[in-house]
Amino acid sequence: MYVRDAKNRDEVWLLDHIEAMGLDETAFRSRDYVIAMDEQTGERAGFGRIRVHKTDDEAVCELTSIGVLESWRGQGVGAHVVERLVTTARDKGFSVGYALTSSPDYLAQFGFGRVSPAKLPAVLQDRQREKQGGVDPGAVPQRIETTRFRMPPRLREAFKTARVDDEPEEPPENPEDFGIDPDDATYKYDTG
Repeated sequence: MYVRDAKNRDEVWLLDHIEAMGLDETAFRSRDYVIAMDEQTGERAGFGRIRVHKTDDEAVCELTSIGVLESWRGQGVGAHVVERLVTTARDKGFSVGYALTSSPDYLAQFGFGRVSPAKLPAVLQDRQREKQGGVDPGAVPQRIETTRFRMPPRLREAFKTARVDDEPEEPPENPEDFGIDPDDATYKYDTG
């Protein structure tokens, strides 16, 4: 598994999965996204976005639209997407990254902490109201100092061996599956 920058050819896939997961696609630009990939099959497993809000006074970095396909969940894919987003934010000169999410406990394991909405930059206060009124009614603000990101070792290890979980468990076969009524059927070698 690895995480790479999204390419233009990923645009349709991203939009389909953002819509299917009910995530925020406001001001969509595929170049703002990163995608987690299976290096063996080339299958996409998850994604996330850095959205930079520029104002007259400053630029603010928001981590948003983070999603993992259901068949890849629980294997550290989302953790590595978040890590790549925070690293990219730091590389772009941001000392702080923000997220507006209804899953604050998930991000807390990486070093994100809650922020009072009143202490958010004005542009993110507006974004929070927008998200709460639409795609994420439970969105709460969080922030992280980009140098303080930490990856739980269990998620780092899980990502190394991540595999798609798309094979449904086979249900046991029953006589009814073959058109046999077990209460009335007689069998050739029935001894009772």
